[in-house]
Amino acid sequence: MIGWVIFHLQVDNMIKRTLYFGNPAYLKTKDEQLVIVLPTEMVNGQPLPEEIKTVPIEDIGVLIVDHQQITISQALIAKLLDNNVAFITCDNRHHPTGLLLNLDGHSLQSAKFQAQIEATIPLKKQLWQQTVSCKINNQAGLLENIRVPAKNMRNWANEVKSGDGDNHEAVAAAYYWKNIFPDFLDFKRDREGAPPNNLLNYGYAILRAVVARSIVASGMLPTLGIFHKNQYNAYCLADDIMEPYRPFVDKVVVNIVNLNGKFLELTPSMKKDLLNIPAMDVIINNEKSPLMVAVQKTTASLSKCFEGSQRKILYPSID
Repeated sequence: MIGWVIFHLQVDNMIKRTLYFGNPAYLKTKDEQLVIVLPTEMVNGQPLPEEIKTVPIEDIGVLIVDHQQITISQALIAKLLDNNVAFITCDNRHHPTGLLLNLDGHSLQSAKFQAQIEATIPLKKQLWQQTVSCKINNQAGLLENIRVPAKNMRNWANEVKSGDGDNHEAVAAAYYWKNIFPDFLDFKRDREGAPPNNLLNYGYAILRAVVARSIVASGMLPTLGIFHKNQYNAYCLADDIMEPYRPFVDKVVVNIVNLNGKFLELTPSMKKDLLNIPAMDVIINNEKSPLMVAVQKTTASLSKCFEGSQRKILYPSID
């Protein structure tokens, strides 16, 4: 298992970090720092001194806890949320299973909530059209990168109408999943299916946390979606907005498959690649940007769409 790992990315001239903990540890806070206390080891029957490390809480973007013997203080949880850190917990199979987010992420939150709640159905359909079209184009871009013909995908992306009433998203998905992985995998996309579904699930969980965190930071409700409407889903809007970003996760998984063939049980090396998703470079608004920064631009543009000051969501593209 990976012990603890930090990934760095630049966010508005501040270093935001993804922290992963996969071994026993005690996490607490002092002087606005995350204090990491690692257990002592025995050498010749004698305990070594505890190893203590610190990280400024304001520098953290995502924190992932992936061991059943990690203890975290309530004071630290409160400070993490106050700094809009996406806090992810994993189950005993090492799969992300929980997400904590700040409830008060923006100074104009009430007004932004109201604009989101009052968004008209035509506006939501237009936003969903943009979202689906961009997702299909990004899927096409990934297929083209691995030398799979995708002219049909480009055509479907251009044919998406308001609300995607013709369900081009599903049509494109059928072709995409049939062609993205080598034939020997006989792949079918199913959350509970055979690998590399496990890798996709893990990557999407990290992506979902990044998107939900940014939605809150932009002053919106992650529960109130533009298309997804499951009453049991607390992150419908995150599930909407992450759609065009999914192919970036798929890109990482394709690389893992190319390196490992059929041997796709989640290993520390694979997990490290997936944990680097928030820092991977994407192109948005004709500029290269870390994915987490791109997501912030996307959610900020979505908020402006709800407020009526902008008509188009900024989404990334696969080059």
